[in-house]
Amino acid sequence: MRGVYTPVTKIRRKVFSEVARFAYEEKDFSEIDKIPYRIIPGEIARYRDSVFKERAIVGERIRLAMGLPVRSADRHAPLREGIEECATPETYYTPPLVNVIPFACEACPETAFYVTDNCRGCLAHPCTAVCPVQAVSIIDGKSAIDKDKCVRCGRCREACPYNAIVHFSRPCAKACGVDAIESDEMGRAKINYDKCVSCGMCLVNCPFAAIADKSQIYQLIRSMKEGAHVIAEIAPAFVGQLGPLAEPENIKPLLKELGFYDVYEVAAGADIGAVEEAKHFLENVPDKQPFLATSCCPSWASMAKKLFPDIAHCVSEGRTPMVVTAHLIKEKHPDAKVVFIGPCAAKKLEAMRKSVRSEVDFVITFEELMGMMAAKGITLGEDTEKEPFTDATAAGRGYPVSGGVAEAIIGAAKTINPGITIPTERADSLSECRKMLTLARAGKRNGYLLEGMACPGGCIGGAGTVLPTQKAATAIKKYKEQSEKKNATENPLLRQKDCADS
Repeated sequence: MRGVYTPVTKIRRKVFSEVARFAYEEKDFSEIDKIPYRIIPGEIARYRDSVFKERAIVGERIRLAMGLPVRSADRHAPLREGIEECATPETYYTPPLVNVIPFACEACPETAFYVTDNCRGCLAHPCTAVCPVQAVSIIDGKSAIDKDKCVRCGRCREACPYNAIVHFSRPCAKACGVDAIESDEMGRAKINYDKCVSCGMCLVNCPFAAIADKSQIYQLIRSMKEGAHVIAEIAPAFVGQLGPLAEPENIKPLLKELGFYDVYEVAAGADIGAVEEAKHFLENVPDKQPFLATSCCPSWASMAKKLFPDIAHCVSEGRTPMVVTAHLIKEKHPDAKVVFIGPCAAKKLEAMRKSVRSEVDFVITFEELMGMMAAKGITLGEDTEKEPFTDATAAGRGYPVSGGVAEAIIGAAKTINPGITIPTERADSLSECRKMLTLARAGKRNGYLLEGMACPGGCIGGAGTVLPTQKAATAIKKYKEQSEKKNATENPLLRQKDCADS
């Protein structure tokens, strides 16, 4: 469903814009109770069996967008319960970040095989012959699967000449690369937070809008309204995300119009990170460690440490581009607050780490930023001011597309050591990342640079993106080609950093 405007997309974006409007207009807390009625007007249900249920679900999404926890359906509580505690700019996310709204979940079967009307009741019926547990039989001339016997091996589906047997799985569970989606006692989806790495793939793949993450839109806007100098650092994946008229040179004026004091591109921090990881590779692989895995994707790095602790030391400890850029900003503006704007839900949790909190004050996604634009009535046109970014190279700007991180690191490494040859492998979903690390654990990737991305396509497929992945990749390629400097080592910020370090 990525890149397709559906009723789920519509509701999600309306929630963000209404919460942003609530913050900008500084209304009394009691006014929050009216928001569900603006998003779901009238008396006729449009999406579910009851308009009251629709508003109740929207109410929980509003609470999550305010940074509040989901409420239980078995007790009475006002929508604004707890809002006073979260209504200060200093409020950080409280776990869990990604949440299932239980009464919004349709309790889809976890996984099963079904016989469709394509079944022709053929004479051969190979489906019955290949089943190892005799779960498939012929009833009234058609194949039937006994769900109690079925072990879900899929052999019947493979054998059917009419493709009459299909595999059904929960969209949220199918999208989760760490098998964190389980079921509660009522068969509804439940997240196992010991496994979850907050990639957000479940929340953008649930067709019933039953999963949502928390937001800091309200706290961010309140901080700006209270006079803080809030500086935005925008992730390299921003290209094309804010609409067809949003050229890269329009973004800085646009964000300043929203109330941001200044705007930096995180691609500059990516350049610095690429050079740091290139040096680390050259100094340590393979003599001190068998391979080096990139660290800019927090979900991938977290998964590697959870599931592969014996090789977790091979994941780079380098600072992510978000943190590097925020550090540069705070050096120039020590009293400012920094907000990271990007495609990623997991960056919200990264910003909660004690080592990062002093650098990054807020994290919002591109979709949440669009909610702020809608609340302020800001649109882009041909007369929009232009102020191009000048701090990054093509290498750093290519980070959000699968393969871009490895390309930047190798480019830097070859500049430092022209004779080096670095074998690489990349994976751009957590399930593929697991396969890659399994091979690395077996010693089959020694000497490699491994690039891991939790989201399909890279950061451009993140949970907070707006543009279809392929269109985003094309837009970023064009932006890279327009960059004056190509290699990360050409970034002048590196010389400034070296001088500061010395």
